[in-house]
Amino acid sequence: MTRLSPFNSPLLLGFEHLEQILERVAKNSNDGYPPYNILQVGDDRLRISLAVAGFSEQELSVTVEQNQLHIHGRQQDDADAVYLHRGIAARRFHRTFLLAETIEVDSAALDNGLLNIDLVQPVPAQTVRTIEIKRNAAKRGKKTQLFEAGRDRTRARSGAS
Repeated sequence: MTRLSPFNSPLLLGFEHLEQILERVAKNSNDGYPPYNILQVGDDRLRISLAVAGFSEQELSVTVEQNQLHIHGRQQDDADAVYLHRGIAARRFHRTFLLAETIEVDSAALDNGLLNIDLVQPVPAQTVRTIEIKRNAAKRGKKTQLFEAGRDRTRARSGAS
């Protein structure tokens, strides 16, 4: 069975990479740990908040590579600890967010078990550009060529240049 994509429309020129991005996002969204929120905190600001209780700043890393925000967490087990019951496992995670080309990571802070990553998304300037339409002699239609040939003959008869 062939899978139809909404990006196969001839009206969507240059958007072929979006299907790949959406597939990548669908694969990454299957893991629910750690849970997170995405908040709009201003006209041009976003915040990603991840619940990372039990992690210290040294056990977390935030990097940006090729428009992808990577958040890694790796808890260190206390080798000397003797657990009578272990309900909180030392866990590692890797969460990835795909960012638009215009979004920049501003800062990251750990506050009460939440890792808050602030993003800036500047409002794009609205621009209108007029494209000049040029006349291409090689691709003119037969009617235009016949009209110009007739005009040239008329000029030649009248002696005009």
